Amino acid sequence: MRQILRHWRVIGATLFSVGFVIGAYVLAKSVEAPPAALASEESALLAAIAKKDSDGDGLPDWEEALYGTSPSMTDTFKLGMTDGEAVARGLIVPKAIADVTVITSSPATALFDDPSLPAPPADGTLTAAFAENFFTLYLAAKQEKGGANLSEADMQDIASRALNSLAEIITAAPDFKSAKDIIIAGSGPEALADYAVKAEAILLKNTSNATTSELNYLKYAVEGDDTALTHIASIAKAYRDSAVGLAVLPAPKELAADHLLLLNSLMRVSQIATDFTRVNTDVLATILALEQYPQATGALGTAFINIGKVYMQAGISLPAGEPGASFVNLIADLVSEQAAAKKL
Repeated sequence: MRQILRHWRVIGATLFSVGFVIGAYVLAKSVEAPPAALASEESALLAAIAKKDSDGDGLPDWEEALYGTSPSMTDTFKLGMTDGEAVARGLIVPKAIADVTVITSSPATALFDDPSLPAPPADGTLTAAFAENFFTLYLAAKQEKGGANLSEADMQDIASRALNSLAEIITAAPDFKSAKDIIIAGSGPEALADYAVKAEAILLKNTSNATTSELNYLKYAVEGDDTALTHIASIAKAYRDSAVGLAVLPAPKELAADHLLLLNSLMRVSQIATDFTRVNTDVLATILALEQYPQATGALGTAFINIGKVYMQAGISLPAGEPGASFVNLIADLVSEQAAAKKL
């Protein structure tokens, strides 16, 4: 028992290696590589999630979810020591162990069937699925070796297989819309101007009251801001409602492909932001979402930039204050910023 608990901490550190997570899951479509600054921010946030210990009991919050201990209580089960110390001593074990049935020389039995053990992570979460996969494979490996201790290489192999097993039950989210769903109406300056007016109205209608990005709010949540997750949820809703509103908007022929990209990337970022809100309950879902975030937001930026290029090529410019002007000017600014960045 001590060995599995000791190795579990090693596996935990490995799990939060950005390369290991990215290598195990490729759920988002491949798009242009994210800016180095964003990738660095993402890595720093992953590290912060891995180390976050709200109650300072020596057990990171993500491990508290596995062991069923409270991230706001240092001694959840009143054992006279911190949760971290209790885990290190083997007094608290992941409930996943208790739920694993193995075949021995005697009839199949459930290990550690003790009602006082902490509750497992919520059913259906990726965190719970990983825990179950990991401990099932661990116990099978122990049985194969007649109960002998497993080496570090064995444990690394088990962790890799657990992640691969988990990956097999995850499917990439389908696109929100396909080309056949797009309504195409007209072309030329008049159709483009009409699209700008209506797209602007939809986006303004679905603006959230957030004052910064979902990525910053996730950072604030990890740092202990209880209101941050509410803001992320409102941002996710704004993305989603914008995608739904734009989906019924007829698009000029010139914008058909990028209109579709805009719909799908808005919905994808909405899904990712929603997974950000699970950082305290299903940390693996948040980690995977964080890994996909740069690609998804990159696709969203590409959609706006491509639309902006169409407007610039058509010579469409609307004076500030006129309907559609903020939409046209926003995407024109994005095109200009991209051009300036390429010159650096």
